[in-house]
Amino acid sequence: MGMIVHNLTSTWWGITVLSVAAIGLLVVISAAFYRQFFKRFYDILLSGMAIIVLSPILLILIVLGAIKMKGNPFFTQLRPGKKEKIFRLVKFRTMTCETDADGNLLPDEVRLTRYGKMLRSTSLDELPELFNIFAGQMSIVGPRPQLVRDMVFMSATVRQRHSVCPGLTGLAQCSGRNAMSWEKKFEYDLKYIEKITLWGDVAIIFKTVFKVFARDGITEDGEATATDLGDYLLSKGEVTKEKYDSLQTEAKELMKV
Repeated sequence: MGMIVHNLTSTWWGITVLSVAAIGLLVVISAAFYRQFFKRFYDILLSGMAIIVLSPILLILIVLGAIKMKGNPFFTQLRPGKKEKIFRLVKFRTMTCETDADGNLLPDEVRLTRYGKMLRSTSLDELPELFNIFAGQMSIVGPRPQLVRDMVFMSATVRQRHSVCPGLTGLAQCSGRNAMSWEKKFEYDLKYIEKITLWGDVAIIFKTVFKVFARDGITEDGEATATDLGDYLLSKGEVTKEKYDSLQTEAKELMKV
């Protein structure tokens, strides 16, 4: 027995066997307790490693963004997180802050720059969200964090999507990204939270990478950005103008944090 232990700890093949066994054991334990513990463990580990490895790219994009956007390269926005706790999501800015004569922002399609389109098509604008993941406000995989003004228009059933951390990518994104109806997005979100597994998340990550390289489903057809849920429901006659205005006011109150 002592000879076996000695060989395992002092020879290259023995160390290899021990390493493979340790990795295998970690994978088995990770799969068994993924949702309860290891999902967050891997979020911290992988986002931290990504921040370090991608730091040169992040620095380059910060400088380029400051030049292209003529100022602050970052875009921050309040979003609902786990248990609908509001947090500040960070992205690279893709639209300018140009306004009309009355001080109102110009339409999105006017402010969306060529540089911004490149960031969106490659998903590079999402890189700063790695810091949201490291801080525990987001996860690598989960339902995408929608706007607060979208959340107030969701049904009680759909709002169950907020029982988990929002993700950098999710089942809906790897299935179609923005080029998908609101109903279909929510269907995928609710399907995801029913069964969160290690292998399911790994599959979603690989599918998302393929989508990004294929530059597939960046926005809705004919839209510079996705249509707000409230506007979508109003256009379909599923909410009245009075209800629409009331919920928009509610959203503004929630964002006073």
